[in-house]
Amino acid sequence: MQQFNTRVLQQADTHIIYYTDPLCCWSWAFEKEWQKLRSVFEHAITWQYCMGGLLPAWNNYYDAENSISKPIQMGPMWMHAAQLTGVVIRHDLWANDPPASSYPSCIAVKCAALQSPAAEERYLTLLREACMIDGRNITKPDVLLEVAHTMEDDKGFDFDIKKFKQHLLGNEGMEAFKKDLQQVKYRGINRFPTLLINNNAGNAKLITGYQTFETIAQVLQDMAGVHY
Repeated sequence: MQQFNTRVLQQADTHIIYYTDPLCCWSWAFEKEWQKLRSVFEHAITWQYCMGGLLPAWNNYYDAENSISKPIQMGPMWMHAAQLTGVVIRHDLWANDPPASSYPSCIAVKCAALQSPAAEERYLTLLREACMIDGRNITKPDVLLEVAHTMEDDKGFDFDIKKFKQHLLGNEGMEAFKKDLQQVKYRGINRFPTLLINNNAGNAKLITGYQTFETIAQVLQDMAGVHY
């Protein structure tokens, strides 16, 4: 097994912007690699999430790389991601109750983010589990609220369900999501997951698509090697 010298990276030397979407099967498949990366390099990296708006609506959506323009065509891609990575993904969602857009779930994630980064991350994880494992349609407002309610008793952080509802029904969540969309457009990002890695020496690297822990860890060390 390849070994990585995590001491090469100094305290908080590297910042990662993780461009993703709650409805992205490859981001869900990447979760194990992402958690390992954070565990191994926890002393050296900071991170933030940026919601990508993968699916605005089906009437103007076309994924040229995967030849997808209809909900039923999304199922085989999810099945492929599951087979390739060994991650459980409920591809039958696209036949049983296909989501109309990923925007509502992205907005909901930003509503959680308005309370704290920890709330954002926890809510994003719960949404993915509801969708990818339980096969629930996270476009629906009742599902978004049910997932939020499960966070009320979490002792890891303070979460105010009333504020969440207020931000979801008002403009606050939408405005926060618009800022994320501006970042995505500025960077020209159209695939998820995508990681933008920056370090204190001014070096930057954009990694697009599903990658293994080993691949990203090597990038982190290569970037550090430029100036150490």
